[in-house]
Amino acid sequence: MTIAVIDYEMGNLRSVQKALERVGADAVVTRDPDVIMGAAAAVLPGVGAFGACMENLRRHGLSEPVRIFAASGRPFLGICVGMQILFEESEEFGPVRGLGILPGRIVRFAPDPSGKRKVPQMGWNALRIVRPAPHLAGLKDGVQVYFVHSYHPEPADPEIVATTTEYGVTFASAVWRDNVFATQFHPEKSQAAGLRILANFAEIAGETSAAAAAR
Repeated sequence: MTIAVIDYEMGNLRSVQKALERVGADAVVTRDPDVIMGAAAAVLPGVGAFGACMENLRRHGLSEPVRIFAASGRPFLGICVGMQILFEESEEFGPVRGLGILPGRIVRFAPDPSGKRKVPQMGWNALRIVRPAPHLAGLKDGVQVYFVHSYHPEPADPEIVATTTEYGVTFASAVWRDNVFATQFHPEKSQAAGLRILANFAEIAGETSAAAAAR
């Protein structure tokens, strides 16, 4: 059972791969559509600007494979900008169109006139679990995870929000719909909590793969 870490030159690919391997998963970094489509699960990391991520996906011919995989029912995980580009558009240097897999848009944190709240948010912050996704099993409300971002999602459907976080505003820090789970924070940098999320993801992938094989 292989988990594909999608390589479009915009993510902490090796860090994600190593974190998945640490929890016992077989993870491969790839931009080969055939390898991606043949995997039991897929992870879309992302760092940098929304528009650059979308351009690299197009340049490597990966936009459609990502859409198809996300619609396949197999476990799919988006991380940071890899979460953001699942939405319909971003206001970062835009508007810029996203993949449109999830409804909503990406917006920038409003400036803090006092200067106390820095943008980007860089560091640890708490998750409030508002919808108990299986990916969050074993985590307590208020668990700390690691963020690096200036923009955040505004989902059009509040039912997909799995966790929220406070940073001047309350924003969706993780979303979950069907087989798609995505985080604004970095599980691969979030120590024990992040490894628990990745272990849960790998377990879900194994269960989904076994169920498919039994049919």
